Amino acid sequence: MTTSAYMNPAPILRRMRGYFAPVARATGTPVMFDAAEEGSFVLDDPPSPWISMGWIANFSRKSLSKSSAVMTGVPAAPLEQVRESLQAEVSFDFLSWTKLTMALASGSQHMNLLSETSTATGSADGGTAVSAVVVQSGSTASSIVLNASDAALFSAGSIVAVDVDYGGETGFVGTPVAGAYVKSALSDVDYIRRVTFNVALVASVNGNVLQLAEVLPGGVPAANAKAQAVCGFVDREGGSFYQEWSALFVGEGSQGERVFYHYPRLQAVGSAEEIAKPVSNGQKNGLTSVLLHGRFTALPVTDALDGERVVCYRSYVPASMTLV
Repeated sequence: MTTSAYMNPAPILRRMRGYFAPVARATGTPVMFDAAEEGSFVLDDPPSPWISMGWIANFSRKSLSKSSAVMTGVPAAPLEQVRESLQAEVSFDFLSWTKLTMALASGSQHMNLLSETSTATGSADGGTAVSAVVVQSGSTASSIVLNASDAALFSAGSIVAVDVDYGGETGFVGTPVAGAYVKSALSDVDYIRRVTFNVALVASVNGNVLQLAEVLPGGVPAANAKAQAVCGFVDREGGSFYQEWSALFVGEGSQGERVFYHYPRLQAVGSAEEIAKPVSNGQKNGLTSVLLHGRFTALPVTDALDGERVVCYRSYVPASMTLV
């Protein structure tokens, strides 16, 4: 067999897959991805704590870093290069609307529309909510144990938010994923559940247990957590809070090779934006697919290996039996 038989052509990628994991905002600690250890994971079952965003379209990354030359001599000539600035952006379109994709594309606080009382005063981001119910011990990330009378308030197909009461604290709030930053004390006991990412669809109600169709992004509920029904989501254009997440983008080639783009820290740039894409079946039908558009700036991390500051890791895992 000739050497060329082992050559690997440029990867031909069908689609790009996106995954996000929460940055610990209070400490600025991102989630790192080790392609050597985790590079062969099943795309539908990412390693914890990565959350799949599904397929994405129009993935584009752009380096905005600048280098400059150190000049010396007469006449001046370049002696060496130095990195003057470190900056990068990445953008893409989400192919589905979910709690998390809306939040990532919004740029600021993303809120749960809690079910309201019959006497609630109208408000753009939610009025007085129906009282939360206490989550009982024995709950997990995929099943919520309640008192039987409380469980009867929910049904299959409903959405539930699970988090603690707001007690007047300031700073980042949300357990354990930060959903907002409170600058001065508020009076709404439900505020944390309004911004929490611990939200899931109820698949079934079995006695006093809410069986969830998906695991809660924040994991097992806190010991003093409560549950509230959610009827939808809302975000606002403006605000001073910036979403920040670790991101992983995976492209799988036709031969089984994989290209990974790992951004330890991404913050949304700008505000909520949608892309309208006509749906065509061979004729003009007036149908439009509305895609969430996300644009992010990469924040640097310091690599423990050698102290270098970086914004992105690009990894390549070749297909088997190809030259390297």
